[in-house]
Amino acid sequence: MPEETTSIDYVMEAASGPHFSGLRFDGLRLSPPSSSPASASAPASASSSISSLLDPNAPKQPFVIGVSGGTASGKTTVCDMIIQQLHDHRVVLVNQDSFYRGLTAEESNRVHEYNFDHPDAFDTEQLLDCIQQLKAGLPYQVPIYDFKIHRRCSDSFRQVNASDVIIVEGILVFHDQHVRNLMNMKIFVDTDADVRLARRIRRDTVERGRDINSVLEQPLPLVAIGLGEFNCPLNYPRCTYGKLLTEDLCTLENSWSKCFGSLYAKFVKPAFDDFVLPSKKYADVIIPRGGDNHVAIDLIVQHIRTKLGQHDLCKIYPNVYVIQSTFQIRGMHTLIRDREISKHDFVFYSDRLIRLVVEHGLGHLPFTEKQVVTPTVDLLPHLNQLIYEKLPNDISERHVLLLDPVLATGNSANQAIELLIQKGVPESHIIFLNLISAPEGIQCVCKRFPSLKIVTSEIDVALNEEFRVIPGMGEFGDRYFGTDD
Repeated sequence: MPEETTSIDYVMEAASGPHFSGLRFDGLRLSPPSSSPASASAPASASSSISSLLDPNAPKQPFVIGVSGGTASGKTTVCDMIIQQLHDHRVVLVNQDSFYRGLTAEESNRVHEYNFDHPDAFDTEQLLDCIQQLKAGLPYQVPIYDFKIHRRCSDSFRQVNASDVIIVEGILVFHDQHVRNLMNMKIFVDTDADVRLARRIRRDTVERGRDINSVLEQPLPLVAIGLGEFNCPLNYPRCTYGKLLTEDLCTLENSWSKCFGSLYAKFVKPAFDDFVLPSKKYADVIIPRGGDNHVAIDLIVQHIRTKLGQHDLCKIYPNVYVIQSTFQIRGMHTLIRDREISKHDFVFYSDRLIRLVVEHGLGHLPFTEKQVVTPTVDLLPHLNQLIYEKLPNDISERHVLLLDPVLATGNSANQAIELLIQKGVPESHIIFLNLISAPEGIQCVCKRFPSLKIVTSEIDVALNEEFRVIPGMGEFGDRYFGTDD
């Protein structure tokens, strides 16, 4: 075998590893852009972001997802499900609740009058700085907010490192335009108001543990409740409505619903109507029923995976398309970039890549539907017997591409596959290639050989009573070699 061919085979094999199928800038200098009026008027941020993309040492731009919705709508559940399905990527969650402003002494004394659902309750500037730093590939120390004392823990932070995906979650993450502009995808979790109200009572009373005074007087009631009664941890003697309570058992009944209902109507619902609900129009995706909507979350994760596989410029310019990278495409790119490759091989592999690009480009052209009549011919009876075979002696050590233009019943294919297996070829090493397949043929082959791979360009409707593929394309051999006259 010639040394050059061996080298090419080695390169194609090695190309199955990590590889960037694009232009390398090692040793190249980019010429400065011409100082035209158009370029001079372009925003500096846009040019700097593109320059960072062209820098081979620059970190890969993370994919930023904003998740908003009403209080207790299921935002955290949606985020957790996305993170679980993106387990093979680095994902970090940033909660807007971590960026609550600490209350002053005067505000703490009047905490029952403080609206925690208003935009002014959050330090949006610091949230913006956090997202910008993470997008730049830098770690960030996220503050820890103590919901019992309404202040941040001054001596402790949560270290958040740069990741492939950044999820920003909170009721008002869509409110500020500057924060919205940093997001690649915006999701709004839409849940009925009565469901959200019940969830908020359960969440805040169980998870944030404020005293009974804050439970009864603040917009965030935070003591565990049961059906109409709860054990008061501080033996607080009286509800704000003046209802006398026992020492150990605080019977709320109607007073609870009146108290919380008043606070819900005073703070939570107006903030939702004034700030949260209007931001719904900025969402790219709206998820009804929150975490119960598994179909929507699966589609979102699939879209995220697609975007993560794209070049960063495709995220900036949605009209830029890059053909899907495969081991073969990576290998061909490696070969045509090699300065030592021969002219013949350069032309051969360049032509293969050019054809793939042209075919992808043709897919963006407009088309009109057209009905055609497929040829029908009288086929010879199928002979379920082996006519001829000649295989290499080392066939058992190879991967085999088994080619048949049309997969109809699958009987002939099964015989050919069985012969290969008898010759020692592992079933998992056989790849069956065809242009058109009938569903019956696919089922026949896959049920018998579940470890084999089938690659086809189209699955037709079915077989007719004469075992012909419908609509099919007639007798492929005669049409291809011109013997159908």
